[in-house]
Amino acid sequence: MKKIAIMIAALAIGGTAQAAATPAKQELVNRVLQLWHPESIGESMLQAPVGDAVQQARAVLQGRVSPERRDAALKEILADARKFMEENKPLAHASAQKLVGSTVAPMLAERFSEEELRQVIAILESPVKKKFEAMLPELQKKLGESVAADTRAVIDPRLQELQQRIGSRLRSAVTP
Repeated sequence: MKKIAIMIAALAIGGTAQAAATPAKQELVNRVLQLWHPESIGESMLQAPVGDAVQQARAVLQGRVSPERRDAALKEILADARKFMEENKPLAHASAQKLVGSTVAPMLAERFSEEELRQVIAILESPVKKKFEAMLPELQKKLGESVAADTRAVIDPRLQELQQRIGSRLRSAVTP
């Protein structure tokens, strides 16, 4: 009965490679997708333009308004960005979940053998991988702090100069 349900699901998903997958292979593909969480890609696609918009707003406000007004505006902009993410993240997540079966699953079934899928699952389930991923924020923070300390004397003046040039260009652009 379970095999019939898997075969029906495979046919419903569509795609000739997907329909040709054996029930065992389809189970492996489903396990890879469950461990990988490809639906998070939709959220990442939202975060990039929202982050860019916030950065652009920050750059426009820099040097154009008093620090108090800048901070108040940025607080409101960040609140708007958070609200946007909260409202649209479920839509992007649902879309990715809906489409993963017809886009990613057939590719996995077509390009990976059952043994390769088992190896991918072993990698994704690996306790060492989980330990490494848990440590990534700490590693990134440590490296970021070290790079900042190492380059601060050279980069900070250059960054300030760039911000001043951008501010000057913005002021000239908005001044009649």
